[in-house]
Amino acid sequence: MTSAVHVVGAGLSGLSAAVRLVDAGRTVTVHEAAGHAGGRCRSYHDPHLGMTIDNGNHLVLSGNGAALAFLDRIGGREAVAVEARAEFPFIDLAAGERWTLRLNEGRVPWWILDPDRRVPGTQATDYAEILRLLSATPGAKVSDVLPCEGPLYERLWRPILLAALNIDPSEADATLAAQVVRETFGQGGQACRPVIAQGGLSEAFVHPALRFLEERGAVVRLNTRLYRLAYEGGRVAGLVFGAGSMPLRPWDQVILALPPKATTDVVPGLDAPTDHRGIANVHFGVRCPADMPPLTGVVNGLSDWIFAYPDRISVTVSAAEPDGMSRQELAHRIWTEVSYVTGRYMTALSEMPPPWQVIREKRATFAATPEAARLRPRTRTEFRNLFIAGDWTDTGLPACIEGAVRSGDKAARTAMEATGRAATTS
Repeated sequence: MTSAVHVVGAGLSGLSAAVRLVDAGRTVTVHEAAGHAGGRCRSYHDPHLGMTIDNGNHLVLSGNGAALAFLDRIGGREAVAVEARAEFPFIDLAAGERWTLRLNEGRVPWWILDPDRRVPGTQATDYAEILRLLSATPGAKVSDVLPCEGPLYERLWRPILLAALNIDPSEADATLAAQVVRETFGQGGQACRPVIAQGGLSEAFVHPALRFLEERGAVVRLNTRLYRLAYEGGRVAGLVFGAGSMPLRPWDQVILALPPKATTDVVPGLDAPTDHRGIANVHFGVRCPADMPPLTGVVNGLSDWIFAYPDRISVTVSAAEPDGMSRQELAHRIWTEVSYVTGRYMTALSEMPPPWQVIREKRATFAATPEAARLRPRTRTEFRNLFIAGDWTDTGLPACIEGAVRSGDKAARTAMEATGRAATTS
């Protein structure tokens, strides 16, 4: 028997599942409600700026093995550049102090012993406190095991964990935070070099994936919204779209790669995180000099990370709740900070911002709290041919590109294993 797999959702988790399946010779159809693939990880042409920008800034690191393997598989690796060293410039806007965190390549963190490579105002012995986070038990918050104050926290752990978890780290699930540290600092600088998609996220992750699927006979149906699933005898028997129903054969399978609410709307009894956090990204159309760092961390500012591309500057405001601030106010406030931070690289900057665009995602990620962590579902469901993918599922990581790709890979493998078991018992 030849089974078909219907992947619902063409974000990164859905694309990674579909790519893994067609690579194994499976028949795949991808259904996507929007008119484009990529979900939150995509690029688009912005008419106001007159250029292609990313919907939001997403940082991939050299240690993100699943994401890089996905790029290798689809032929997208040439669209990204891996920085030569794990170096992260920071600036404290309140103190007016700049420094660069420089990690050594290996796992033994001897960089901590060098005052010129670690965070100013810290001692080598201060870094030992992170061991308490690494031994955290499920249900603990970061503030239960890590002092959420002092120079080391404010200038290193808070900005790093805020970027990774998109929530005030003191409220975050300690085991998720610990896994972030294990897979980055715990692996040494070899795992922490930034991976930059200079031409946009779609050129690296989305367009090559769609070409890969098309070349192998997969069907991608855009503008196709799933309204419900038809269940029968402990399995999904059909997909119901706005244009009609699609019955499934007894051996066909479904992978849902949708946001949490869209998933729980069609899967009865499924738990999922319900609390979310927003992200704001502000893009400025301005040419950057070649010597400007690709990203800069900001402490004590509204900005969190400043990304420099050849034709634009993009700023991320994590865990963003700036609802009381208009788009224009946000752009002007951010530009004031950008002008100060980039003044050494870009001279004669105007007080008025260049052409700008603000993108707010109110439900960008699930809130990475201990309560939400307990609600993250696993890949398998109670229905034997239905599987779940998404960065909000139980990946062991917070919502990120690496987690999304891992979830899609796992859903594809689980579906194929289920087919193998069904074949041996039939």
